[in-house]
Amino acid sequence: MDTTLAVTRIAHACQLLELGDLRVLTDPWFTQTAVYYQGEPVAATPSTLDHLDAVVISHEHYDHCDLDALLAGGLDPDTPIVGPGTVTAIAKDKGFSRLHTIEAWESTRIGDLTVTATPGEHGVHEVTFVLQAGGRTVFFGGDSLRVPELDRIPERLGPVDLTILPTNGLCVRTADLRQVVMDAEEAAGLTAVLRPKLAIPHHYAFHSGWLGDRMITKGDQDPRHYADAVARLAPDVDVRIVLPGVRVVVP
Repeated sequence: MDTTLAVTRIAHACQLLELGDLRVLTDPWFTQTAVYYQGEPVAATPSTLDHLDAVVISHEHYDHCDLDALLAGGLDPDTPIVGPGTVTAIAKDKGFSRLHTIEAWESTRIGDLTVTATPGEHGVHEVTFVLQAGGRTVFFGGDSLRVPELDRIPERLGPVDLTILPTNGLCVRTADLRQVVMDAEEAAGLTAVLRPKLAIPHHYAFHSGWLGDRMITKGDQDPRHYADAVARLAPDVDVRIVLPGVRVVVP
Protein backbone atom coordinates (compact mmCIF):
# COMPACT_ATOMS: atom_id res chain seq x y z
CA MET A 1 0.00 0.00 0.00
CA ASP A 2 1.64 3.23 -1.18
CA THR A 3 -0.53 5.73 0.73
CA THR A 4 0.72 6.38 4.24
CA LEU A 5 -1.90 6.15 6.97
CA ALA A 6 -1.00 7.54 10.38
CA VAL A 7 -2.80 8.74 13.48
CA THR A 8 -1.68 10.95 16.35
CA ARG A 9 -3.74 10.90 19.51
CA ILE A 10 -4.33 14.46 20.82
CA ALA A 11 -6.57 13.49 23.76
CA HIS A 12 -9.96 11.89 24.39
CA ALA A 13 -11.59 11.44 20.94
CA CYS A 14 -9.50 14.13 19.28
CA GLN A 15 -7.21 12.45 16.76
CA LEU A 16 -5.09 13.80 13.91
CA LEU A 17 -5.41 11.49 10.93
CA GLU A 18 -3.02 11.54 8.00
CA LEU A 19 -4.08 9.79 4.80
CA GLY A 20 -1.20 10.51 2.48
CA ASP A 21 -0.92 14.31 2.39
CA LEU A 22 -4.42 14.81 3.80
CA ARG A 23 -4.71 15.92 7.43
CA VAL A 24 -8.03 15.44 9.21
CA LEU A 25 -8.90 16.30 12.81
CA THR A 26 -11.62 14.38 14.61
CA ASP A 27 -13.89 15.54 17.45
CA PRO A 28 -11.81 18.52 18.69
CA TRP A 29 -11.46 19.14 22.42
CA PHE A 30 -8.70 21.34 23.81
CA THR A 31 -10.15 23.10 26.88
CA GLN A 32 -11.84 21.88 30.03
CA THR A 33 -14.53 23.01 32.45
CA ALA A 34 -15.54 22.12 35.99
CA VAL A 35 -17.15 18.84 34.88
CA TYR A 36 -15.19 18.04 31.70
CA TYR A 37 -11.65 16.74 32.25
CA GLN A 38 -9.56 15.01 29.59
CA GLY A 39 -7.87 12.93 32.28
CA GLU A 40 -4.66 12.88 30.23
CA PRO A 41 -2.27 15.46 28.75
CA VAL A 42 -3.50 17.32 25.67
CA ALA A 43 -0.76 16.75 23.12
CA ALA A 44 -1.32 19.81 20.95
CA THR A 45 -3.04 23.17 20.77
CA PRO A 46 -5.02 24.40 17.77
CA SER A 47 -2.24 26.86 16.95
CA THR A 48 0.33 24.02 16.66
CA LEU A 49 -1.69 21.77 14.37
CA ASP A 50 -0.63 23.47 11.12
CA HIS A 51 -2.80 22.94 8.06
CA LEU A 52 -5.98 20.88 8.32
CA ASP A 53 -7.87 19.68 5.25
CA ALA A 54 -11.02 18.93 7.24
CA VAL A 55 -12.49 18.59 10.72
CA VAL A 56 -15.02 15.79 11.28
CA ILE A 57 -17.31 16.04 14.30
CA SER A 58 -19.63 13.27 15.43
CA HIS A 59 -21.98 15.31 17.63
CA GLU A 60 -22.36 18.61 19.45
CA HIS A 61 -21.26 17.69 22.98
CA TYR A 62 -18.61 20.14 24.18
CA ASP A 63 -15.89 17.51 24.62
CA HIS A 64 -16.21 16.59 20.92
CA CYS A 65 -17.10 19.94 19.36
CA ASP A 66 -14.72 22.55 20.80
CA LEU A 67 -15.03 24.92 17.85
CA ASP A 68 -14.31 28.00 19.95
CA ALA A 69 -10.84 26.66 20.75
CA LEU A 70 -10.14 26.02 17.07
CA LEU A 71 -11.08 29.57 16.10
CA ALA A 72 -9.20 31.08 19.03
CA GLY A 73 -6.15 29.10 17.94
CA GLY A 74 -6.25 30.57 14.46
CA LEU A 75 -7.98 27.86 12.43
CA ASP A 76 -9.15 29.28 9.10
CA PRO A 77 -12.99 29.45 9.22
CA ASP A 78 -12.90 28.28 5.59
CA THR A 79 -11.66 24.86 6.80
CA PRO A 80 -14.28 22.22 5.86
CA ILE A 81 -16.40 21.02 8.77
CA VAL A 82 -18.10 17.64 8.34
CA GLY A 83 -20.85 16.40 10.62
CA PRO A 84 -24.56 15.88 11.11
CA GLY A 85 -26.92 18.84 10.86
CA THR A 86 -26.83 19.42 14.60
CA VAL A 87 -23.09 20.08 14.32
CA THR A 88 -22.97 22.07 11.10
CA ALA A 89 -25.70 24.40 12.41
CA ILE A 90 -23.42 25.28 15.34
CA ALA A 91 -20.42 25.66 13.03
CA LYS A 92 -22.38 28.03 10.79
CA ASP A 93 -23.32 30.21 13.77
CA LYS A 94 -19.64 30.41 14.72
CA GLY A 95 -18.61 31.63 11.28
CA PHE A 96 -17.42 28.47 9.51
CA SER A 97 -18.25 28.72 5.82
CA ARG A 98 -17.53 25.30 4.24
CA LEU A 99 -20.05 22.98 5.81
CA HIS A 100 -20.62 19.36 4.76
CA THR A 101 -23.79 18.04 6.40
CA ILE A 102 -24.13 14.26 6.21
CA GLU A 103 -26.30 11.76 8.04
CA ALA A 104 -26.00 7.99 8.29
CA TRP A 105 -24.83 6.35 5.03
CA GLU A 106 -24.45 9.70 3.26
CA SER A 107 -21.05 10.70 1.85
CA THR A 108 -19.21 13.86 0.93
CA ARG A 109 -15.92 14.55 -0.86
CA ILE A 110 -13.23 17.03 0.08
CA GLY A 111 -10.56 16.81 -2.58
CA ASP A 112 -9.33 13.21 -2.58
CA LEU A 113 -10.98 12.46 0.78
CA THR A 114 -14.34 10.71 1.00
CA VAL A 115 -16.16 10.90 4.32
CA THR A 116 -19.17 8.65 4.89
CA ALA A 117 -21.37 9.12 7.93
CA THR A 118 -22.25 5.80 9.52
CA PRO A 119 -24.86 5.17 12.20
CA GLY A 120 -24.31 6.17 15.80
CA GLU A 121 -26.26 6.42 19.04
CA HIS A 122 -25.51 8.54 22.10
CA GLY A 123 -27.23 10.88 24.52
CA VAL A 124 -27.75 13.30 21.62
CA HIS A 125 -27.89 12.82 17.87
CA GLU A 126 -24.59 11.34 16.69
CA VAL A 127 -23.01 9.82 13.61
CA THR A 128 -19.77 7.89 13.27
CA PHE A 129 -17.49 8.12 10.24
CA VAL A 130 -15.65 6.12 7.62
CA LEU A 131 -12.84 8.15 6.02
CA GLN A 132 -11.27 6.96 2.77
CA ALA A 133 -8.42 8.24 0.59
CA GLY A 134 -5.68 6.66 -1.47
CA GLY A 135 -7.01 3.16 -0.91
CA ARG A 136 -6.90 3.50 2.90
CA THR A 137 -9.94 3.32 5.18
CA VAL A 138 -10.47 4.51 8.76
CA PHE A 139 -13.49 3.93 10.96
CA PHE A 140 -13.91 6.57 13.67
CA GLY A 141 -16.42 5.67 16.38
CA GLY A 142 -16.78 9.00 18.21
CA ASP A 143 -18.35 8.06 21.51
CA SER A 144 -21.26 6.06 20.17
CA LEU A 145 -22.93 3.01 21.58
CA ARG A 146 -22.49 -0.15 19.54
CA VAL A 147 -25.09 0.16 16.81
CA PRO A 148 -25.90 -3.12 14.98
CA GLU A 149 -25.92 -1.35 11.60
CA LEU A 150 -22.18 -0.77 11.94
CA ASP A 151 -21.67 -4.46 11.24
CA ARG A 152 -22.53 -3.63 7.61
CA ILE A 153 -19.50 -1.39 7.08
CA PRO A 154 -17.29 -4.05 5.44
CA GLU A 155 -20.15 -5.06 3.13
CA ARG A 156 -21.00 -1.49 2.13
CA LEU A 157 -17.63 0.28 2.25
CA GLY A 158 -14.97 -2.42 2.07
CA PRO A 159 -12.18 -3.52 4.42
CA VAL A 160 -10.99 -1.25 7.21
CA ASP A 161 -7.33 -0.46 7.91
CA LEU A 162 -7.73 1.44 11.19
CA THR A 163 -10.50 1.35 13.76
CA ILE A 164 -10.72 3.97 16.53
CA LEU A 165 -13.38 3.10 19.10
CA PRO A 166 -14.59 4.42 22.46
CA THR A 167 -14.35 1.91 25.27
CA ASN A 168 -15.40 3.47 28.58
CA GLY A 169 -19.06 2.39 28.62
CA LEU A 170 -19.99 5.79 30.06
CA CYS A 171 -23.16 5.77 32.14
CA VAL A 172 -25.15 8.74 33.42
CA ARG A 173 -25.89 8.37 37.13
CA THR A 174 -28.65 11.00 37.06
CA ALA A 175 -30.49 8.95 34.41
CA ASP A 176 -30.58 5.65 36.34
CA LEU A 177 -27.11 4.72 35.03
CA ARG A 178 -28.22 4.90 31.42
CA GLN A 179 -25.33 3.77 29.21
CA VAL A 180 -24.46 6.21 26.41
CA VAL A 181 -21.07 4.91 25.11
CA MET A 182 -20.01 1.40 24.10
CA ASP A 183 -17.97 -0.47 26.67
CA ALA A 184 -14.80 -2.50 26.17
CA GLU A 185 -16.58 -5.76 25.41
CA GLU A 186 -18.99 -4.15 22.95
CA ALA A 187 -16.15 -2.32 21.22
CA ALA A 188 -14.22 -5.56 20.95
CA GLY A 189 -17.24 -7.25 19.40
CA LEU A 190 -17.43 -4.55 16.74
CA THR A 191 -13.68 -4.84 16.19
CA ALA A 192 -14.11 -8.55 15.55
CA VAL A 193 -16.61 -7.71 12.80
CA LEU A 194 -14.58 -4.93 11.18
CA ARG A 195 -11.26 -6.84 11.33
CA PRO A 196 -8.99 -3.80 10.95
CA LYS A 197 -5.24 -4.05 10.54
CA LEU A 198 -4.92 -1.92 13.67
CA ALA A 199 -7.37 -1.02 16.43
CA ILE A 200 -6.90 1.91 18.82
CA PRO A 201 -9.13 2.62 21.82
CA HIS A 202 -10.01 6.14 22.89
CA HIS A 203 -12.54 8.01 25.05
CA TYR A 204 -11.52 6.28 28.26
CA ALA A 205 -9.48 8.78 30.31
CA PHE A 206 -12.31 11.35 30.49
CA HIS A 207 -13.78 12.09 33.90
CA SER A 208 -16.14 14.60 35.51
CA GLY A 209 -14.01 15.58 38.47
CA TRP A 210 -14.04 14.23 42.02
CA LEU A 211 -17.67 15.18 42.64
CA GLY A 212 -18.95 14.66 39.11
CA ASP A 213 -17.64 11.09 38.98
CA ARG A 214 -19.68 10.31 42.08
CA MET A 215 -22.86 12.16 41.14
CA ILE A 216 -23.02 12.50 37.33
CA THR A 217 -21.01 9.94 35.35
CA LYS A 218 -19.53 6.47 35.68
CA GLY A 219 -17.04 4.99 33.24
CA ASP A 220 -14.25 2.48 32.74
CA GLN A 221 -10.92 4.32 32.50
CA ASP A 222 -8.75 1.27 31.75
CA PRO A 223 -8.22 0.64 28.00
CA ARG A 224 -6.54 -2.67 28.79
CA HIS A 225 -10.02 -4.15 29.25
CA TYR A 226 -10.60 -3.51 25.53
CA ALA A 227 -7.24 -4.99 24.55
CA ASP A 228 -8.00 -8.11 26.59
CA ALA A 229 -11.45 -8.47 25.03
CA VAL A 230 -10.07 -8.13 21.49
CA ALA A 231 -7.44 -10.75 22.30
CA ARG A 232 -10.30 -13.15 23.08
CA LEU A 233 -12.71 -12.20 20.28
CA ALA A 234 -10.33 -11.27 17.44
CA PRO A 235 -6.82 -12.45 18.34
CA ASP A 236 -5.51 -11.66 14.86
CA VAL A 237 -6.24 -7.91 15.27
CA ASP A 238 -3.41 -5.73 16.54
CA VAL A 239 -4.43 -3.35 19.35
CA ARG A 240 -2.35 -0.34 20.33
CA ILE A 241 -3.01 1.75 23.43
CA VAL A 242 -1.61 5.10 22.39
CA LEU A 243 -0.41 7.91 24.63
CA PRO A 244 -1.26 11.50 23.65
CA GLY A 245 1.25 12.91 21.19
CA VAL A 246 2.38 9.54 19.81
CA ARG A 247 2.15 9.16 16.03
CA VAL A 248 1.32 5.63 14.89
CA VAL A 249 1.78 4.48 11.28
CA VAL A 250 -0.73 1.85 10.22
CA PRO A 251 0.66 -1.08 8.19
